[in-house]
Amino acid sequence: MARGMRNNAVLKLGGVGALAALLLAGGLQLASADENGRPAASAAAQTVNCPTVRDKLPPVPAAAAAEVERELANLDQEIARQNERLARLAVRPEGGPNFVDNAILGPLGNKRTAALDRIEIAFNRVGAARPNLDALATCGLNAPGVPSAVNGNAGGQNGNAGGQDGNAAGQNGNPGGQNGGAAPGPVRTVNCPRVQLPAVPAAAAAQVQAELATLDKQIDEANARLARLAVRPEGGPNFVNNAILGPLRGKRTAALDRIEIAFNRVGAARPNLDALATCGLN
Repeated sequence: MARGMRNNAVLKLGGVGALAALLLAGGLQLASADENGRPAASAAAQTVNCPTVRDKLPPVPAAAAAEVERELANLDQEIARQNERLARLAVRPEGGPNFVDNAILGPLGNKRTAALDRIEIAFNRVGAARPNLDALATCGLNAPGVPSAVNGNAGGQNGNAGGQDGNAAGQNGNPGGQNGGAAPGPVRTVNCPRVQLPAVPAAAAAQVQAELATLDKQIDEANARLARLAVRPEGGPNFVNNAILGPLRGKRTAALDRIEIAFNRVGAARPNLDALATCGLN
């Protein structure tokens, strides 16, 4: 099945010459400043090293697909949040030698356990065998600058190493469906432009990253809706345009506007991202 596009924005932080990967998947470099506002040297950040989940899942029943996609997105967003925290620590260290374990990796493991439990329950709720995902909760650390592996969306172009989306193409295509009915049709995915950004000021990095995660979540939700349509078609020939692609464009426009405003708010030139709002279908 053709793969959908996912945001693979590259963040280059203002005043830092090296490219910094998207916080969700990479090691961000933050430019700090002294008390007089003069730029200080930046430090490369470590990133969390968590097991990928999508490629460890058995075929996902169509009735559980939306919930599973939502929890995979939650796992990726939590990686993004903790990578952002590690980026701040690279600039302003705090705590003792066990701070990262106690304040970042420990809580991250607990949050992942909860999300993985919800994925297992989603399988069980529709009568499918409950997978055992317990071993995927614990994360470690990558070396500075090494990107985190993430799960991506169902269409899966995230640029992350190892192709974690390898099972996405068939996850809703279990023969006969979970209730033994007709096999679902092929699942299409949305094809959205990747968001390429100019250098992102450090003061805007958190807001920009949050909006990039929002854009990816919107793609996940649209792909989950398309997966359900493959099993239970509805509407006329314009249904996908009117009920999925149209609303997706509206949501993307709002998120892209917030990215532009984040630049403008800290005195940086406002990028023009309007052309990136419209998505098609693979």
